[in-house]
Amino acid sequence: MAYQVFSPVFSILCAFAFGAVFLRVSGFDPVDVYVRMLTGAFGDLYGWAETLVKAIPIMLCALGVSVAFRMLLWNIGAEGQLYMGAFGASWVALSLPEAPAVILLPLMVAAGMAAGALWALVAAIPRAFLRVNEIITTLMLNYVAIYWVEYLIYGPFRDPSAYNFPLSVPFAGAARLPVIGDTRIHAGIFFAILAAALLVFVLGKTRWGYEMKVLGDSPEVGRYAGINVRLHIVVALCMSGALAGLAGMSEVSAIAGRLQHGLSPGYGYTAIIVACLARLNPWGIIIVSILFGGLLVGGYSAQFIGVPAAAVNMLQGAMLFFVLVAEFLGRYRLSLGGSAVEEVG
Repeated sequence: MAYQVFSPVFSILCAFAFGAVFLRVSGFDPVDVYVRMLTGAFGDLYGWAETLVKAIPIMLCALGVSVAFRMLLWNIGAEGQLYMGAFGASWVALSLPEAPAVILLPLMVAAGMAAGALWALVAAIPRAFLRVNEIITTLMLNYVAIYWVEYLIYGPFRDPSAYNFPLSVPFAGAARLPVIGDTRIHAGIFFAILAAALLVFVLGKTRWGYEMKVLGDSPEVGRYAGINVRLHIVVALCMSGALAGLAGMSEVSAIAGRLQHGLSPGYGYTAIIVACLARLNPWGIIIVSILFGGLLVGGYSAQFIGVPAAAVNMLQGAMLFFVLVAEFLGRYRLSLGGSAVEEVG
């Protein structure tokens, strides 16, 4: 248990130490940069609000990929599933502009989750029945989804009054998720908290969650025990896609208010790092997502003193690198006699 807490903390500290060296070599004072990032993200109510706004889609995507990761299914397609969720929600909003919010918003949620799940299903079926590597298929499908949305905003969904800017027709007020007070924090945060609570219950208290754990530990044991492996692969990947699709619905409804270019700055990819740092724990994912939301908001603050935006991406990548190193060191030990590396336990 202590190692499970130490490993992500160690990874984060090492990443910031690595980032400090990079900043010093680049001519910046690391302490000044980190203080600006910290105060920009958590120094006042506005900073906290914007941090949570950035964290919400990361939470939902990370919760989604964690479901697949538990079965050793490497869903790298949360980014594309987010875009498809945004497409599904936008289609409903633009098709029913006169519908009241009590009907429209649930339909948008359902359409967003269904679109994300169906997009994951495209990779799930060949993985379950033909053993096609899901890393390749989910990754490649990201580009298809993004360019599909690009086609829509330049074509069928294009706003005629947008002067050829890549924007869809704006949503009606009934299609917008409610926000908290005067902030931009929206109802998507309740989706994430509810999803985390449901995953804790389902994975820890149900037969399906137990079978998923068995398959994640040893697929061969699961097959011997009579567990339907193919069904679990399809369900896990579709659940993963549905949560990412819900993130897309939340973004397009609450933040953008229309389908637009650059809807996500890479939330689906960031979610992979978050899920790994949180060791697939749903409540841990909520906490780590807030940290990464703070990184994004703090990165904007640091740009005022000339720090490039890529520095934030570098920190995220360094965190993933160090968490993989910590995982390797926790699982293996060096041996001077016999083999060079021995697996622990």
